[in-house]
Amino acid sequence: MATLQGGFLGPDPGALSPAQQEQLSQFKIQTRIANEKYLRTHKEVELLISGFFREMFLKRPDDIQEFAAEYFTDPRLPNKIHMQLIKEKKAA
Repeated sequence: MATLQGGFLGPDPGALSPAQQEQLSQFKIQTRIANEKYLRTHKEVELLISGFFREMFLKRPDDIQEFAAEYFTDPRLPNKIHMQLIKEKKAA
């Protein structure tokens, strides 16, 4: 690791060869593309995340981790998401 201004450690430019750096870069690009494709084909993920943020901003809990645990373990959540998916399909 190289030492940057302020004493912070930065990436070590000698840690990867140029070929390895290129391979890693391509892997990151392909991973981002795969993630984007997955998210575009799984509307339920968007509904889970947007629903969580909506509730979090409305309720403004003091303990966000506890709130998240309760939100994502709510036994009614799968049905809520399912109903939202049906509603959106009918609207389309």
